[in-house]
Amino acid sequence: MLNTTAVAAGAAALLALAGPVHAQEVLKIGAVVTLSGAGAAWGQGMLYAAELAADDVNAKGGLDVGGKKYKVQVVAYDDKYQANEAVTAVNRLVFEDKVKYLIGPVGSAAALAVSPITEKNGVIMMTLGFTPKVIGADKPHTFRPNLTTMETSQPQIDWVVKTRGVKKVGALFPNDETGQQIAADLEKAYAKAGSQLAAKEFFERERVDMVPLLTRMMAKGIDAIELDGNAPGTAGLIVKQARELGFKGLIIRSGGPSTPEIVSVAGNAVTEGMLVNTTVDPANAAVKAYSERYQAKYKKRMNGFSPAFYDGSRMLFQAITTAGTTDTAKVRTALEGINHYQGILGTLTWTGKAVYGADHQISAPFYIAEVKGGQEVIRARCTLTACQ
Repeated sequence: MLNTTAVAAGAAALLALAGPVHAQEVLKIGAVVTLSGAGAAWGQGMLYAAELAADDVNAKGGLDVGGKKYKVQVVAYDDKYQANEAVTAVNRLVFEDKVKYLIGPVGSAAALAVSPITEKNGVIMMTLGFTPKVIGADKPHTFRPNLTTMETSQPQIDWVVKTRGVKKVGALFPNDETGQQIAADLEKAYAKAGSQLAAKEFFERERVDMVPLLTRMMAKGIDAIELDGNAPGTAGLIVKQARELGFKGLIIRSGGPSTPEIVSVAGNAVTEGMLVNTTVDPANAAVKAYSERYQAKYKKRMNGFSPAFYDGSRMLFQAITTAGTTDTAKVRTALEGINHYQGILGTLTWTGKAVYGADHQISAPFYIAEVKGGQEVIRARCTLTACQ
């Protein structure tokens, strides 16, 4: 007679022996990003970038770290574009989820609010935040894989003023750290290019009625409206309401790629002829393939910031592999040492020491595009010194 008790015991023993052989270590990547509200398109693009980069390494059996394979798991929380929500989420990631690597936050105020936590605890953070205060010698664990207005505004605005003859520009900015910094950067850039940021209006991010602000700006005789600094949905509302008020001038977005989202809010007709910053060249086959993956998995058009965070996530994974450990002190050194990296956006290099005090700002190609029929058509190719 078969002794079922003995068989069960033997099977359990075999499973106990087999368990450790098949177990795989998990490397958690935190994501504190805006997943609801006006900045959701940016936050989703950043999160999806990290997830797609994780899919790459997991499909190959995991991330090789010192001869051990790690499954990469992305743990995400919505900060709702609010600094206090970001702090709560980062505390949870660091102290409960034991995360040592972080994608986000989106906003500058949120990034500044969480950096004391991430820096004190040796958490490597890759943030979108545009303020120059986000990175520097005093923040050795913080990197920025995307270009900001500080990098892109002058060459773009020089080109726009020269080729389109813009003289007086009006702009609406969110009344926070991001908006105030971008306003200061743009005011200097337009003045240096021989134009003028003649009208500035600040508003709370939740605002949707821009008519009074636009009316005041138009009364000052502006010939262009600048959208940089505004979340994608808000920018779409500004374009729509400006055209409804009868504004016929040029509309410019010199930073913050988000053309699909703006077009979806405002429509093809009123966005026709806009000049926009973009990190994506439609002729780039690698970005096209990434965009198709993005669309297939998430059923959404790719946000323009997403490729930068895909490249940034892959650079982070390379640094962990090179360091041969998950010790963030060693990973940080390995990440700083990655230069001339061949990402989907092109050749990427860490730069910024002269401006920020640390080479933690990415340098990457970027472009000026004209919106035609709801699509971007490249009009100029740019480096950090010039567009042509």
